[in-house]
Amino acid sequence: MSLMDQGNIGNKIKEIRRKQNLTQREFAQKFGVTYQAVSKWENNKNIPDIMILRKICDTYQLDINELLSVNVQKEEKKNKDMKKIISLVFIFFGLVLIVIFSFHRENNFELRELSANCKNFTITGSIAYNKNKTAIHISNINYCGKKDTNIYKNMKCTLYEKNQNSKIKIDDYVYEKIGGATIEELLKNIKFNVHDYVKTCKSYTENSLELEINAINQKNQTITYKIPLKLEDGCVEP
Repeated sequence: MSLMDQGNIGNKIKEIRRKQNLTQREFAQKFGVTYQAVSKWENNKNIPDIMILRKICDTYQLDINELLSVNVQKEEKKNKDMKKIISLVFIFFGLVLIVIFSFHRENNFELRELSANCKNFTITGSIAYNKNKTAIHISNINYCGKKDTNIYKNMKCTLYEKNQNSKIKIDDYVYEKIGGATIEELLKNIKFNVHDYVKTCKSYTENSLELEINAINQKNQTITYKIPLKLEDGCVEP
């Protein structure tokens, strides 16, 4: 699971501005924003739009990765309100990372939506792809089936690519909860962010991606769900 280091971006922008001997107002005018916006960036209260980041890098001949860093966050948060905030931040920055991925290697990436709307689950995600590689992001998995009062001690979600009668594992995510939790609570912690997947998007048919969910209850019984993911609009060679 990945998050962009907002403080790092603010510090880098301040360093760039000072090296150019520019005031915040002069720097803001150069990139078509207000000096208040620059102040918020440098004080880590906000981050620039991805297109402005790209423009800053082009202007000063920088690799966009010099403005970005990645932190790994795996610890479970005890405060429920904080969990919701972290989840929203993760979703937002996960989408930003996909856009950054598309600009980092080549500027000809396409975006497509992934979704599932079956009788038990709704899922949203996206694919960013070019002719060589694919990035897959799944941000939101919700249970909407019949009321399930079972308490589950752990859950494993596996993302597969189906090919005729075989399946290839792309990635998996395992989450355990001491004392157990409902299926809805466990799913809030399941996210996928797959970068540099070697298969290209054109290899997929509409339902060739599948998410398999295995939830183990306190009696060690496993409940399995297999969810086909729909690829909106298909893949067009960029």
